[in-house]
Amino acid sequence: MDDNEQPNDGELVPVEGGEHVVISDGDGLAVIGDSQAVEQYLRRKGLWEASTSLDLSWLRPVLTFGAEAAHSAAEAAANSGRWVKLTVESAEDAKQHGLMDTKTPGVRWLMAGKPGDISKWLATETGPMASAATNPEALSGLASLLSNAAGAMAQLERKHEVREISELLTAIDGKLDDVRRAQRDGVLAKLDGVSFAISEALSIREKTGHVSAPSWSKVQHLTADIAEIESNALRALDALASKAGSAAKVRELAKHAPEIASEVDVWLSVLARCFQLHEEAAVLELDLVSEVAPADLDGHRLALRESRDGLRERITNTTIGLVGRLDKAAKDADVQVLLHSRSVSAIVQSSNQVGDSVIAFHGPLGIEAERETVSSTRWRTALGRPTQLKAAAKEAGTKAAYGAGAAVLTVGSVLVARAATDKDLGA
Repeated sequence: MDDNEQPNDGELVPVEGGEHVVISDGDGLAVIGDSQAVEQYLRRKGLWEASTSLDLSWLRPVLTFGAEAAHSAAEAAANSGRWVKLTVESAEDAKQHGLMDTKTPGVRWLMAGKPGDISKWLATETGPMASAATNPEALSGLASLLSNAAGAMAQLERKHEVREISELLTAIDGKLDDVRRAQRDGVLAKLDGVSFAISEALSIREKTGHVSAPSWSKVQHLTADIAEIESNALRALDALASKAGSAAKVRELAKHAPEIASEVDVWLSVLARCFQLHEEAAVLELDLVSEVAPADLDGHRLALRESRDGLRERITNTTIGLVGRLDKAAKDADVQVLLHSRSVSAIVQSSNQVGDSVIAFHGPLGIEAERETVSSTRWRTALGRPTQLKAAAKEAGTKAAYGAGAAVLTVGSVLVARAATDKDLGA
């Protein structure tokens, strides 16, 4: 067997608990085999609490192979299985612990056994495994094991994201007022037919154990409708970013900022629901392909991942661009605290509200992003800063000197004159 398909002595991880197989597709980690060994491995990596049970029904086709390599691996794995979604940190950690590349695209693995039984798993020049190295059936069986594992993991990952997005949608819905919720629901009403068809197919799948051709025929053409609504939502968010960037005056932006923040929640909700439906449709597609065209499973799995990565990239660029425009507008407005403290405060508050909403939205979609909270300058602090004084003097139509003393006198006279009537002033 090719050395890429089997670890050598130095990379084997013997454990007291029993034999197990560790498989990673880059997004998740599956550990299958002896239940004690599975738990032991995940606890050692600090991943046990985050792991969920892995349905091992996909092992059945592999167990039908007569080749010793694949069959013995599948038998050992058939006892217990757990899956965990990898974070950026845990994915990097997994790379450092002996996981090896395989011929199955995107899949790395590690096989481990009890001391004394190690030879069962190794590709050596002599011994019972040596003859399997050139056995096409053995290679095919092993490829089937890894391919089916990757397909099962891809489905679990999508189900995991669907659950997280459901929680996100509940949180967003709680923030929307009746007007915004009605606006969102009007858009999502277009997805009702898509949602019903996918839910029906998923329900049939749960009861029958597979995706039937009639069920899939109701679903496969509906992804175009989802994509259209996604595009509309992304364009709407772009328009909100432009609206924030085009406001000529602080008061004008302050007037629009709360409305922009509410609109953002509407369109994030729409995007989240669309992403959720894409994931549910992908679960059905992978299930169908694994049954009717198992040789195509890896191609479908990778194509779906590529499509999802492309959607993630578009969503990331749009939402991060939106937050960036709002944060810049808030920072630009902050230099005008002396004459517009209340407006600046409203702008900064809305910018942070949008930033928090976007960061919360990113998490369930697997988007890694960070943002620093924007803060506004206190009025009394601004009074001692030349940049603030100069901005106030410029707006007031005076020629303020750069020296703080002259500027304070100039701007101070303006502030006194306007304090009694300007509703925007405040400490």
